[in-house]
Amino acid sequence: MSKRTVVSTPNAPAAIGPYSQAIRAGQFLFASGQLGLDPATGDLREGIEAQTRQALANLQAVLSEAGATVANVVKTTIFLADLSHFATVNQLYGEVFGHEPPARSTVQVAALPKGGLVEIEVIALLGD
Repeated sequence: MSKRTVVSTPNAPAAIGPYSQAIRAGQFLFASGQLGLDPATGDLREGIEAQTRQALANLQAVLSEAGATVANVVKTTIFLADLSHFATVNQLYGEVFGHEPPARSTVQVAALPKGGLVEIEVIALLGD
């Protein structure tokens, strides 16, 4: 059975419930969804662009703590409170994931925690 390890960093917001920022299971990292929360204050950034940039930065911090980068990401899921924000989120996402981006799903949800506009989670493949 593969070892299961909790991954946590102060460079991303602390969990706001009974969950971990990420779990490493064997060669996989399963990162919980990140909102556009400032890790220093816990406050939600203003607007879809700022929240998306912060959510992506938070994910990069979690990946870094696990010894990974966005190049290790194999699957993402984006949750949007309003699908009309898709183009903005897609552009900012593309700036981070660029060439050969991971597989992705994007869905509109009824609501996100703390009134967030976007939440992004990832699965990454790590080295040994």
